[in-house]
Amino acid sequence: MVDNVWSLRLPSRSNSGTTPSGTADARLAAHKAAVTRLIESYQAIPDDSPVRLAKKTSNLFRPREKTTAPGLDVSGLNRVISIDPDARTADVGGMCTYEDLVDATLAHRLTPFVVPQLKTITLGGAVTGLGIESASFRNGLPHESVLEMDILTGSGEVVTARPGGEHDDLYWGFPNSYGTLGYATRLRIKLEPVEPFVELRHLRFTSLDDLQTTMDMVCREHAYADEPVHYLDGVMFTATESYLTLGRQTSEPGPVSDYTGNEIYYRSIQHGGADTPLVDRLTIRDYLWRWDTDWFWCSRAFGAQHPVVRRLWPKQLRRSSFYWKLIALDRRIGLADYLERRQGNLPRERVVQDIEVPIENTAEFLRWFLANVPIEPVWLCPLRLGRTRGASADGTSRTARPWPLYPLEPQRTYVNAGFWSAVPVQPGQEDGYTNRQIEREVHHLDGHKSLYSESFYDRDEFDALYGGDTYTSLKERYDPKGRLLDLYAKAVQQR
Repeated sequence: MVDNVWSLRLPSRSNSGTTPSGTADARLAAHKAAVTRLIESYQAIPDDSPVRLAKKTSNLFRPREKTTAPGLDVSGLNRVISIDPDARTADVGGMCTYEDLVDATLAHRLTPFVVPQLKTITLGGAVTGLGIESASFRNGLPHESVLEMDILTGSGEVVTARPGGEHDDLYWGFPNSYGTLGYATRLRIKLEPVEPFVELRHLRFTSLDDLQTTMDMVCREHAYADEPVHYLDGVMFTATESYLTLGRQTSEPGPVSDYTGNEIYYRSIQHGGADTPLVDRLTIRDYLWRWDTDWFWCSRAFGAQHPVVRRLWPKQLRRSSFYWKLIALDRRIGLADYLERRQGNLPRERVVQDIEVPIENTAEFLRWFLANVPIEPVWLCPLRLGRTRGASADGTSRTARPWPLYPLEPQRTYVNAGFWSAVPVQPGQEDGYTNRQIEREVHHLDGHKSLYSESFYDRDEFDALYGGDTYTSLKERYDPKGRLLDLYAKAVQQR
């Protein structure tokens, strides 16, 4: 029974992103041909035209520059090139989704060190734009398990970036550059072994301070109540109702829950016993994608959590990528804004953000958030940089803030807070009022904000937070003609 669990709900797919097939030479030749097409498509774009990827999906929530110019041909870069189960490494195309990557690695009872929670996030996107999940308290962020990567730079050449190599500066500076220094075509990543099941313990807290204290203890000890903890995240519903979910890998057979049907995962964690954990079990694959079915809780905006609607909603369309298409459609036709106006409601400001604050400031931030931002629930995910050592090409130690474009401190635990909704805009408020307030509070608490959504910093603030002179030097070396957008222009000025 344990051996057979690895095929549970592991779909048979014609997409070549699943377990690599064909000879190793053939797969490598196909990848090289894809890189050649990418380079040719880059060279075909006029110097004065914007450069973008020709891709169907996105997990960004900030505007993209409108253009009629053709995008970069990334076809063929969506494959798992090879997996070495003995070395526990994989070579992966930059456009390969985590859904396809996980299907391939689970066949060897392995997973990436960190698997971001939405299926269509690509490996290259998670590295250049950061990613996080419940293994981050012990494994850090996705870019930390990258051994080397091939990157098409703004100068139009493909270089290999690895620690201590010729392009060591690009290796360390690529994370959080969001395609402004180049695009990853191949990444070699480390993998870790996993068991077929994950046992969950949902702990309820009536005090945010107690939540913070317990989370800090679990992050330091990787254990709770004498049991190991392999995965850790949480949800805050109110000041007196919040939860931590502790995941433990196990090979013990037994019944498992299924939240891809009528049951909803985030509702399953709620319970009334503050003293007794609620216990649940999932297959490893269903655990990794537990948030995708309802896009955390955002599917409620489309009515997909209503019992009647849910029964009628095709199961294959209960996934984040489909909800994202609905949002993209609404942006084009403006239906939600029209309905709000018809009902006489105030206009709404989109507040779709992930921020990190040091763990000792978590309760303070959450209390501020509850008092100032009418959004619930809030996702909580602790992280701690996994790689704290390394030397650059010139021998400089990388022990202090090794990733310059998102300079979190090694040996310090942070907590990611994710909140994704909209709030009423009161008369007289400036553009982005609530988002600006959040940015100021996060900075006050010595935190950082991800750049996948809208940002409102002025140039000096932005440079101080996201690389400054280091980014400028990287831009001059790898994109000397400015073919790619500047990071500030992409993250802030396109708004």
